[in-house]
Amino acid sequence: MSSANPPATPEYQFSTAERPLVPGGPFSPRHPPVRRALYAMIAVLLGITSTTGNALVTVNIPNLAGTLDLYVYQATLLPAIYVAMNSCSNLIMVKSRVQFGIPATVRTFLTINVVAALIQLVVPSFATAILARAANGLMAGALTSLTIYYLFQVMPSKRVLGLVIGIGVGQFGLAIARLVPVDVLTMHHWAGLHLIELSLVLASLAATTLLPLPPTEPGKAFEPLDFVTIALVMPAMLLLCSVLSVGRILWWTDTPWLGWALAASIPLFTAAFLIEMHRKDPLIHFGWLGSTVILRAGAIALLVRTALAEQTYGTVGFLTAGGLDNDQLRLLFFFVLISMVLGALTAAVTFSPQRIPFQVIVASLVIALGAWHDSNSTNLTRPEELYWSQSLIGFGTTLFIGPALAYLAGEMLQRGGKYFISFVVLFSVTQNVGSLVGSALLGTIQFISVRVHATALADTLSAGDPQVAARIRAGAAMLSSTVGDPALRRIGGVGLLNRSLQTELDTLAFNDVFRFVMWMALATALYISYLVVVSVLWQRREAAAAK
Repeated sequence: MSSANPPATPEYQFSTAERPLVPGGPFSPRHPPVRRALYAMIAVLLGITSTTGNALVTVNIPNLAGTLDLYVYQATLLPAIYVAMNSCSNLIMVKSRVQFGIPATVRTFLTINVVAALIQLVVPSFATAILARAANGLMAGALTSLTIYYLFQVMPSKRVLGLVIGIGVGQFGLAIARLVPVDVLTMHHWAGLHLIELSLVLASLAATTLLPLPPTEPGKAFEPLDFVTIALVMPAMLLLCSVLSVGRILWWTDTPWLGWALAASIPLFTAAFLIEMHRKDPLIHFGWLGSTVILRAGAIALLVRTALAEQTYGTVGFLTAGGLDNDQLRLLFFFVLISMVLGALTAAVTFSPQRIPFQVIVASLVIALGAWHDSNSTNLTRPEELYWSQSLIGFGTTLFIGPALAYLAGEMLQRGGKYFISFVVLFSVTQNVGSLVGSALLGTIQFISVRVHATALADTLSAGDPQVAARIRAGAAMLSSTVGDPALRRIGGVGLLNRSLQTELDTLAFNDVFRFVMWMALATALYISYLVVVSVLWQRREAAAAK
């Protein structure tokens, strides 16, 4: 009985329409409905994993500082390290995907993150926390792109729409982190936090292994000067992000090392700029990034990202100053998460290249409305009174970010795929570093505003004022059951009055922050409206001239 070899399965031939949209991206063949549904679920998992781990650290900084025996400013450096590495990750990722393929690249960085998370879990310390944040930042950059690539498989004929949805999903992490009970995170010296982060990464690793993306077009991508640029930009970003992160805490002019760190970043950025400007095939196309259209789009993205710090710094800081903890904000951020999902869906349903400016205008106006509502807060304001305004800002976040990315992607594709790295670096910097800029700016305004209001109140208060004296007597009376000495009761009454004044000062200062955000968002909407009107008038003039 003779045996014959089975006929070889012919290799699938990809059509032109199924080719990658950008270098290092996967092909996008037609998939059966079940596989497309699985790709969609994995995309959501990857998007959430990319930001939730760092968000869990960010929202629990004061508590983590105590556990690790750190000052708050030291713990605040941990998210800054994540942001810096995330901003630089695509300098490595894009060419790695081309040269080594998506599976190898993604599994490598997911595995690095798993190892770093395990080390931090077993040996919790500041050094291992830094290692884990750096690994998480690098991995998050890979997962952000991977989320979009998986969505490309779901909607191959509408890839830009996949881009809009994918970047929106990544914004859910901070709201999700606020929903996790503090008791779950703090068990066994914060092992709960590390286990949640580790579980998400392992789930992502398993999902991408079981259902990988289609292949990419391989090729040699790295050049020796690429590594020189990366070696210059990465420490420069670490220095810059560190300054932005702790400057408002240590104060900009009171801490010499902040100035030295900022000064050291300048020659590093300058050297990278000079190298790239004189390369035939640069890693970062600074000429394109410096064009009027891209500078304008980048500035708008940075402005709106700064305004969005109203939620992450302003509202949370205001409620925390009022004595609330993370568990008491859970329902507030549940509504924020729902509004973010609705914002992402609205951006997807209404998306078209022609509507991008109008989507960004609406997002800016929605953010301005939410900030205006918050600017009328009092020292009695509680989370339930901010459900509506914070939902508006959450909606505006995801309504803005997807179209903004799509606009920059459109500008990049007009110039060619070789500009892809420059595009992702620009967007990553405006969003990740922009969040640090927003917190730094709003924190600085809040600090200065407290001092201004304190000076104004000090001019109107005196010990001889009958109302002041009455408040001190009322405070002293409250202590009569526990303090017998009248002099000590009076001192205690003065202390209670000072505490009330500090609460009022914080309220006034945060209201000033909210008003600043409102005007910034309104100015952004007005500027984009001006650009739209100018563009329409220019097109009409050209049409009239053509006749």
